[in-house]
Amino acid sequence: MNALKAEKIAKGTLIRIFIFLLCIVEIYPIFWMITASLKQQSEWTLKPAYALNSGFYFKNYVDAWTRGNMAVFFKNSLINTFVALFFIVIFAVTVGFAVTKMQWQGRDAVARYFQLGIMVPVVTALIPLFQIYNKMHLINTRTSLILAYIAFGLSLSIYLITGYLRSLPDEIMEAAVIDGCGIYKLMWYVVIPLMKNGIITVLVLQFFFKWNDLIFSMTFISDSSLKTVQTGLLYFQDEFGGKNWGAIFASVTMSVLPLLVIYLILNKAIIEGMTAGAVKG
Repeated sequence: MNALKAEKIAKGTLIRIFIFLLCIVEIYPIFWMITASLKQQSEWTLKPAYALNSGFYFKNYVDAWTRGNMAVFFKNSLINTFVALFFIVIFAVTVGFAVTKMQWQGRDAVARYFQLGIMVPVVTALIPLFQIYNKMHLINTRTSLILAYIAFGLSLSIYLITGYLRSLPDEIMEAAVIDGCGIYKLMWYVVIPLMKNGIITVLVLQFFFKWNDLIFSMTFISDSSLKTVQTGLLYFQDEFGGKNWGAIFASVTMSVLPLLVIYLILNKAIIEGMTAGAVKG
């Protein structure tokens, strides 16, 4: 018994050590990024890059927000991302409901058609999209990015929504219809409240993808006033001649922290949305 107890304690200790080391590996880059964003310029030349900063130099954030035009980049990213998310959720929920809960000819073919979109590489569509946008005079407009975000976000979103809807019992919706609910009331008062976690999962995943977009914004946007956060970071070094590392890391921190905060707040809902239907009971 003592040997078994000692073995169990040893295994538990090893697991705890492994988890601790994993946390260090995951957390240290974020810690280093934040501390680097608070260093003065002199510390980058007088001390090693891994050395802790001697103080908190918040002027780097002011420089990044003003001289680095991060305010403009943030505004553009927020507008493009939230407008695209609005339409992605509407289309994903309506299409997902139509192909899972409604009976009509060809619904399985439509569902497979949208699923095929997941397998289409983004790079294969860049040249055709650029030619279409150019003929429609949409280059260097927010519309070009929003349309691309919606189109390439729908397939995965519909796939997630349909998986979540299949786990919802049809009896609830049938009872609502018997009580006099029309299709629009059924969607608004029954379906959407029941699949709140699924919608949050789609919103968070697509927010990460759209916020971190680089390839579309680099291809369709060359106007500095319309650049997004990621393209702004790409050319941020040129704004300071490649020397103001504190401001550069401050801009990187500002672009990453919104993602971390959103995930920490909605972590539980995301896990529930991703695991919906995995357990039957």
